[in-house]
Amino acid sequence: MKKVKTAGDYSIYQKRSGRYAVRDQAKKWVNAEDKTKVLLDAGLIKVSEAKPAPREGTEESSAEETASAEEGGEGSES
Repeated sequence: MKKVKTAGDYSIYQKRSGRYAVRDQAKKWVNAEDKTKVLLDAGLIKVSEAKPAPREGTEESSAEETASAEEGGEGSES
């Protein structure tokens, strides 16, 4: 890893894979939201918004239609 930047109380390193690692003054690794905040403040990453979840009603209605079709198909064979 090579040291890229020192941002306030944090040291930012770049791994060979291109990802970043962050250490605080106590030499402890910083993870999760704290790491993201430090990298955003340093201008090294951009965070995009999550995609909206698919509508649940669409999946349920298609599952109901499939179940109805299966029931109707079995009844006509008897």
